[in-house]
Amino acid sequence: MNEQNSAESVDIMENRKWYQAIGPGIITACVVIGPGSILTSNKIGSTQEYSMIWVVVVACIFMMFFMSMGARIGVLAKSSPGNLLREHLGGSGKALAILVGLCVFFISTAFQFGNNLGVQSAFNVYMDKSITMYLVIAFNALSICFLFAFKDFYKALEKVMMVFVGLMLLCFAVNLIFAKPAIGQLAKGFLPLEAEIDFNTLGLIGTTFVVAAAYFQAYLARQKGWSVSELKNGLVDARVGSVIMATLTIMLMATAGTVLVGQNLTNVEEVAAGLEPAFGETGKMLFCIGLFSAAYSSFLVNSMIAGFILSDGLNLGSATTDKAPRILTTVVLLTGMIVALFVVWQDVDPVPAVVFAQAITVIGNPLLAGTLLWITNNRKIMGDHTNGPITNTVGVLGLLILFAMAYQTAFIKIPEKLKSLDKPVAVQSMTPMGVGSHQTTDPQPKD
Repeated sequence: MNEQNSAESVDIMENRKWYQAIGPGIITACVVIGPGSILTSNKIGSTQEYSMIWVVVVACIFMMFFMSMGARIGVLAKSSPGNLLREHLGGSGKALAILVGLCVFFISTAFQFGNNLGVQSAFNVYMDKSITMYLVIAFNALSICFLFAFKDFYKALEKVMMVFVGLMLLCFAVNLIFAKPAIGQLAKGFLPLEAEIDFNTLGLIGTTFVVAAAYFQAYLARQKGWSVSELKNGLVDARVGSVIMATLTIMLMATAGTVLVGQNLTNVEEVAAGLEPAFGETGKMLFCIGLFSAAYSSFLVNSMIAGFILSDGLNLGSATTDKAPRILTTVVLLTGMIVALFVVWQDVDPVPAVVFAQAITVIGNPLLAGTLLWITNNRKIMGDHTNGPITNTVGVLGLLILFAMAYQTAFIKIPEKLKSLDKPVAVQSMTPMGVGSHQTTDPQPKD
């Protein structure tokens, strides 16, 4: 009976249409588009209008290739990334798996409070702060219940994230239509006609090119249950997810570049307030719905990335049916909530947590990208499906960009943050981000 059910299950998977195989890419899009990337997109749009849209397209291409690598590992490899490192690199592989897990765990945990503040900000526009913080507690409790309510919660997660993505696309698209952007100028933004390649450009690439989310694609592909015959569908899923990320970012930038030009935006509540004169109460409400969808979806998946990758690194399991990934995910959720509550109620400066997380990204991001490239070029693991020359070229370029971003973080951002510790900083002006957008906590685009 079990063999018959298994055969029927495999047959169903192999006969799925391409659109039925989509899912992991949608979940990845949710973690990339968080409150931090929403603020960054609006800040870039308000200062540079449409001129930086081409950067988002470039970032989308890098993300697409790295997500495809992750998806191929999930489909073709016979084990999880952590197990692959242990099996093929011996003792050094065990240490590497633990290091990868710890880097992702601490980055996600340190920035998780930003997602909590993003959820709170979506309600702050309409409610008193004392009430909204209790809502944050409630949403954390709901997330923890979600983790333990289902024996295998992947299918439920996929459906919930699809709803959130749909809400974001709808809300931000309606606001963009109401904004009535200049189509000609918007189209020019897709071309690097006035390109200035500097650290701000790298920071904007970082809002969409999030290597930890691409690495997690390997776990999502395994949970989705793609067969080898569905590999092409998995690659389509990666493309769909990347395009959704780019579309949401471009819609936000274009809206800000039309109606928020010249405004100094320091938090998402100011973005909502800035939209009201142009669109009225409806536009502000739509933005807040989109913001909540982005914050809460990123809020949940960001913590899962940390929990599952660390659990795998410690050889404690990486399946949705395992307890360890759920427990570690809960630790991230609770830590992020406690830090957020402390920051708001005690009116303290969250910069130390941001500095800590940024310091780890200096090691973590290049390490994750290098690991993806190594696994997908290993014939013992991938067989005949190792990277081709185009994928490797894009992968190496992406790795070089991550090294450049690491340099920017180590020698520019962190020193600036440390200097700011001596200055009074309003909590509202800080918009920490989840793993999906930590590279651009405070970009300062040129006029």
